[in-house]
This record gives sequence, C-alpha cells and structure tokens, in this order.
Amino acid sequence: MSVETGRIVRNCERAVVTAYQELREIGTGDVSAFHACTTLYRIHHPEASLNEARRLVSEWIDHHIIRRDKGPTQGCECN
Repeated sequence: MSVETGRIVRNCERAVVTAYQELREIGTGDVSAFHACTTLYRIHHPEASLNEARRLVSEWIDHHIIRRDKGPTQGCECN
C-alpha cells in the first residue's frame, strides 16, 4: 500500500518518497532504490554532501514509509 504523498510540503521530500515507493513497487531492491533516491535528492540540492543526502533520505523513508508517520519531518530548508 502506497503512502499518500500529497501532504508532504517539501518538493524534494515528496519526490524522494514517491520515487522510493515507485521503485520498490516495480521490484527494485531496497539498497538500489535508496541510492537512486539519494542521487535524486542531490539533483534537487547539489550543495548537499553525500552524507547529508543519505541521512535525510533515510530519515524520510523511515518516517513516511516504514513508520507511516503523518506528521512533519525535520529536513532541508526548501519548500
């Protein structure tokens, strides 16, 4: 079952969560989907370090997909 991403305010966060879900739904492995989403985040934020991108992507996946938390997340300062 997919997570409703329409309530996610940040464009980059919504893009990451949507991409991760769609990749997993077509059978992409967890690690490959994570790496793809880290790359996607860095396209939105080229100033971000690889470690920062990995941290945020993992927090967002855990928050929205694993725990299915509907509240806001910590993260980047963009909209």
